[in-house]
Amino acid sequence: MQDLLNIFRALSDETRLRILKLLEKGELCVCDIVAALDIIQPKVSFHLSILKEAGLIKDRKQGKWVHYKIDDSDFFRRFLLLSALERISEELVKEDIIRLKEFLKIKNQKSCKYQSLEALCCKS
Repeated sequence: MQDLLNIFRALSDETRLRILKLLEKGELCVCDIVAALDIIQPKVSFHLSILKEAGLIKDRKQGKWVHYKIDDSDFFRRFLLLSALERISEELVKEDIIRLKEFLKIKNQKSCKYQSLEALCCKS
């Protein structure tokens, strides 16, 4: 019963749904999510911890960086998550996706103008 409550609690917040919608497209590190949602890192980490506690996402550590992706190891959780995500309008995450694409482009270029990103973000 508690598992079910944790899942529904995790799915009951717009920010967490936006995070899940981004992760639906693949693995992201915290800084990618921060850039996409345009909110501060502690807030993103808080939401990620709730999603992880509910078993909806899992993390992978790479050095000092943490990458997140949807946890599809449990059929029931995956079913609930897919059911929720397919009902979310792409309009909700349209701006998030634009910001994420721009951030990833800059991050991958590693231009002099954006070298400070390396200090703040994940290393490729």
